[in-house]
Amino acid sequence: MKLYFGPVSGNSYKLRVLCALLAVPFEEVAVDLEHGEHRSAAFLRLNPRGEVPVLEDGEVRLWDSAACLVYIARRHGGETWCPADPAGLAEVTQWLALAATELQCGLQYARRGVLRGRWTLGDAERAQAFGRSGLRVLEGRLEGHRWLALDRPTIADIACFAYAETAPEAGVPLDPCPRILAWLERCRALPRWPARPVPRR
Repeated sequence: MKLYFGPVSGNSYKLRVLCALLAVPFEEVAVDLEHGEHRSAAFLRLNPRGEVPVLEDGEVRLWDSAACLVYIARRHGGETWCPADPAGLAEVTQWLALAATELQCGLQYARRGVLRGRWTLGDAERAQAFGRSGLRVLEGRLEGHRWLALDRPTIADIACFAYAETAPEAGVPLDPCPRILAWLERCRALPRWPARPVPRR
């Protein structure tokens, strides 16, 4: 299995986390995002969206982090990390959707703006407000629950962790979110959970 990744990409980090937790070996291929390798003709043949990550496993090629999480979880983790029953799968999927909307479009894009001066969707105030709305949903769910879905760790937690953890880098402090802070620690305490690369400033 081969993973094309960006060194500080949260979406790439999600796949590295799941592979580490499941002890799945993979080959890493770093994509030079700063110099536009993701927009090259060669990379666009891998992913027409021009984004990381991209996952290749034999004849299978996937380029959305949520799709990649589902694939790895079902192929290597059975139903533990991604259930097959309709209700369980739907419960996990709704958190994948939150990760791809409020958390990504809010916190990820605010983080990119703060760290690199690139504002993709609106300004800091709008991105941070959108991100905070996602954090409110997480904080509410974690009242009385240790995990986001099914009361056990699943890919829902991995998907939401990636940009919730870096909210302070987006200018959104986590001090008002004690349940999120405790949940982040529970995630990091799972066996083999890898540290994320530190972004260059």
